[in-house]
Amino acid sequence: MRIVSLWRALAVWLLLATGAMAQETVVTGINTDNIALTANFSGSDLFVFGAIRRDAPPPEDAPPLDVIITIKGPPMPVIVRRKERRFGIWMNTESVEVRAAPKFYAIATTSPLEGLMTETERLRYGIGLDQAVRRVGGHEGIEDASEFTDALVRIRNRQELYEQLNNSVSLAEDTLFQAEIAMPANIVEGDYEAEFFLVRDQEVVSEGSTTIVVRKAGLERWIFNLSRNQPLVYGILSVLVALFAGWAAAAAFRLFKR
Repeated sequence: MRIVSLWRALAVWLLLATGAMAQETVVTGINTDNIALTANFSGSDLFVFGAIRRDAPPPEDAPPLDVIITIKGPPMPVIVRRKERRFGIWMNTESVEVRAAPKFYAIATTSPLEGLMTETERLRYGIGLDQAVRRVGGHEGIEDASEFTDALVRIRNRQELYEQLNNSVSLAEDTLFQAEIAMPANIVEGDYEAEFFLVRDQEVVSEGSTTIVVRKAGLERWIFNLSRNQPLVYGILSVLVALFAGWAAAAAFRLFKR
């Protein structure tokens, strides 16, 4: 009986040791968590980095480790319309309401996203452009509403607001990782969420997140607050500025004619 008890204790210890060896957590960092939108803002490069903390070395036969980094802007509903040429002019026809589409979305990986995770895992953690852009269910008279979400992705991809950066995360010794992600000049205000995922054998083993605050600054911030908090004053100032601009243009034209 004592030998059986010892074997049981040894089996429990081995299971605990194996679990400890498999436990991996991600420690993340970013070069800035605050971006100021000023008049001369021309974009910003985010340097994202991190490390993998382990309680014990992984088994030698463990599958390779991958890292996925996503940066997602504030999600907002969008109406996507199709344009068709009718009666010699281009006009809006069918439309689809997209329930939530992030203003900015970038995903960086150590290897191509296709095949990196199972579809179940991607759906669970909302990883990928097809998961980030979510449309409302069926639309009357439209057989394939996915064409509208695909068009939205293509448009924002051309605007450099959506990017899929395969093989852009460097991972050293399965411990340290880093990536550089460009934020374009046309980003909007809001809280941007940076998420980090450790993936092994097509499953997420650890995740972490942090928030990047994007706000207007300087004169732009003052004008924005004035338009929201004191719309009457903002309207009067806008009229005065327009009148002054018109008078200045007329004066310059008269001076030029002389």
